[in-house]
Amino acid sequence: MTSTAIFDLDGATALVTGAGRGIGRAIAVGLAGAGASVVLHGRNAEALAGVAREIEESGHRASLWIADLAEPERIPAAAAELPEIEILVNNAGIIHRAPTATHAYAAWRDVLSANLDSVFQLTRVVGAGMVERGHGKVVNIASLLSFQGGLNVPGYAASKHAIAGLTRALANEWSASGVQVNAIAPGYIATDNTRALRDDLQRESEIRRRIPAERWGRPEDLVGAAVFLASPASNYVAGHVLVVDGGWMAR
Repeated sequence: MTSTAIFDLDGATALVTGAGRGIGRAIAVGLAGAGASVVLHGRNAEALAGVAREIEESGHRASLWIADLAEPERIPAAAAELPEIEILVNNAGIIHRAPTATHAYAAWRDVLSANLDSVFQLTRVVGAGMVERGHGKVVNIASLLSFQGGLNVPGYAASKHAIAGLTRALANEWSASGVQVNAIAPGYIATDNTRALRDDLQRESEIRRRIPAERWGRPEDLVGAAVFLASPASNYVAGHVLVVDGGWMAR
């Protein structure tokens, strides 16, 4: 296999959750560019249609899966309409910012449901088919807060720690069946989820100064890692959380 062929996704079908914007959009476009047909998940059909047009105009295939993952118990039924998926990217998630003493339990549950319960439900359903066929790739989107505690985001930190654990647990179960389960831990990326931090000039400056790359990341900075973990190049990589952070964890 040539050095370029090991990153070739031609013929594979990838499902990217939360693909309408930010990291999910960038990864979906990147996987399509590597040859995959992409199923774009989200709740906003108009936003997804825009991503689909971008992919199709570049000569690749895209389809939409409009589904609300906020109710994890309904995911198995909703997933029944999906085509055969060889690559699953669990990107969709939410964040709630509030000090723990005033952090509402309902908000805690919303974050855990969206960021963890839905990932478990969708992955076990889609992953079962991968295990049966003997091949597949699962790429979870973790976070720097899979390793650290953050500030005023207890639910988000707990969910992302759990995603790292779930990644390793599924890798232990499925690697022998030819299914690689890994995760990407983005650093501070300029998306809607980090807008509150970037709008706080003092906090923004503190964060940027701590990043050896001396800049916030862009969603496109994650595409290479996603293509690697979705491709044959990573066939002997399992249970790994790949940090893409401009050097944050090294400082």
